[in-house]
Amino acid sequence: MSAPAPSPLAIVDAEPLPRQEEVLTDAALAFVAELHRRFTPRRDELLARRAERRAEIARTSTLDFLPETAAIRADDSWKVAPAPAALNDRRVEITGPTDRKMTINALNSGARVWLADFEDASAPTWENVVLGQLNLIDAYTRNIDFTDERTGKSYALRPNEELATVVMRPRGWHLAERHLVDADGTPVPGALVDFGLYFFHNAQRLLDLGKGPYFYLPKTESHLEARLWNEVFVFAQDYVGIPQGTIRATVLIETITAAYEMEEILYELRDHASGLNAGRWDYLFSIVKNFRDGGAKFVLPDRNAVTMTAPFMRAYTELLVRTCHKRGAHAIGGMAAFIPSRKDPEVNKVAFEKVRADKDREANDGFDGSWVAHPDLVPIAMESFDKVLGDKPNQKDRLREDVRVAAADLIAIDSLDAKPTYDGLVNAVQVGIRYIEAWLRGLGAVAIFNLMEDAATAEISRSQIWQWINAGVEFAGGEKVTPELARKVAAEELDAIRKEIGEEAFAAGHWQEAHDLLLQVSLDEDYADFLTLPAYERLRG
Repeated sequence: MSAPAPSPLAIVDAEPLPRQEEVLTDAALAFVAELHRRFTPRRDELLARRAERRAEIARTSTLDFLPETAAIRADDSWKVAPAPAALNDRRVEITGPTDRKMTINALNSGARVWLADFEDASAPTWENVVLGQLNLIDAYTRNIDFTDERTGKSYALRPNEELATVVMRPRGWHLAERHLVDADGTPVPGALVDFGLYFFHNAQRLLDLGKGPYFYLPKTESHLEARLWNEVFVFAQDYVGIPQGTIRATVLIETITAAYEMEEILYELRDHASGLNAGRWDYLFSIVKNFRDGGAKFVLPDRNAVTMTAPFMRAYTELLVRTCHKRGAHAIGGMAAFIPSRKDPEVNKVAFEKVRADKDREANDGFDGSWVAHPDLVPIAMESFDKVLGDKPNQKDRLREDVRVAAADLIAIDSLDAKPTYDGLVNAVQVGIRYIEAWLRGLGAVAIFNLMEDAATAEISRSQIWQWINAGVEFAGGEKVTPELARKVAAEELDAIRKEIGEEAFAAGHWQEAHDLLLQVSLDEDYADFLTLPAYERLRG
């Protein structure tokens, strides 16, 4: 900790929050400032590299495994570091934002891991950013129990040995934190704010509890971005004086470019890596974003028609399991997003069977664990993995050497026997407007039509509208997808919402703004890299 004192960071355009001084201490901000000074320039270079790579894909309409890293893939001798005890059994993981109620419910849920989310399930208001950190500190010090003033219901943590292990997800590299700026007025990357505050306050505390600072890394697009995270980890551990390798990171393979660099990503993080995760909506969003100029063969059908059993999705998930187990890492499956209905047991019965089938497939394919969005789904997912794992903590010994995936298999979108439909367009508009409106109110995890949706949902929704319009898609009845049709459907949905919730609630919300933003990012000729970038400019707080 002998480095020269970094320039202090300034908090700007933010109302003071209760107990913020416990999170935003001088020492913690000095650490974040040093992360910013050392690593933001390289972050900026890597973001520029994303644009260059995207331009190359636009030119070639293809991707391949990297020739320059072939030696890493061919070398069977290297493995990632062995999993710490707290991360060895990850058979069910629950996800959700870090508000006070969710923190207690997730830790108590019976899941082995809680993905404590500062990314897609959390709208990045300053309140969510800072108080989310405070809630995690309070959880580790067992000062988080509370009674809801509105309902009178009390929430309290179970004993420590019954609580889920926390794996925290910071924001992706592309997002800035506008409320924290350096002496030049440059915002600190949100990723470094979220990581830095959490690590600084909790690393030693977690070690004292027999666990450690564990992270999920989102939106990674290349092994070079993973290398940057590894450099951050090495510096951070030295800075606070804990052993190298204490940090463990699970990387979300949720971009199509990262799918071609899974082994290299594990290699870059090998002293800190604990696994890879296979998602769906962000992965599909990334395919649309990167291959949006690729013509009809890259046009995705309705999002709900692209299940994990689609041939190109099977190639992706099986390659992920094969890659992880070859290198001694955990393979974590995708999300069961269903939210049980308290009113309709028949809806629940059908949905639970779908969740069970999905988790059975993942367990039988070799995954070591999987995600759920609601505590009621924990026992269902647990049963699927218990049947396969028994008393074993994982199935990393199942090497899946039968898996053979060619580069073309990962982008064989036209191998899926499904087409875009009018109902799919309507659903994309409905979910897009409803999610964005909630996000603008500061909510990142939103129940819509019995599914827990996050920012990835809005990304695939607006991407599909954009892609269908720009690819000149025609529905089975001959109707063409045009900007005019999208505007008509959006106007009808806005009217339906007004009737559904009433004039007073409609006026109190952000419905018109959400409608306008969805159309902006769906209809603009220039495709926005991330919906959350223009949305953040509109986010209050």
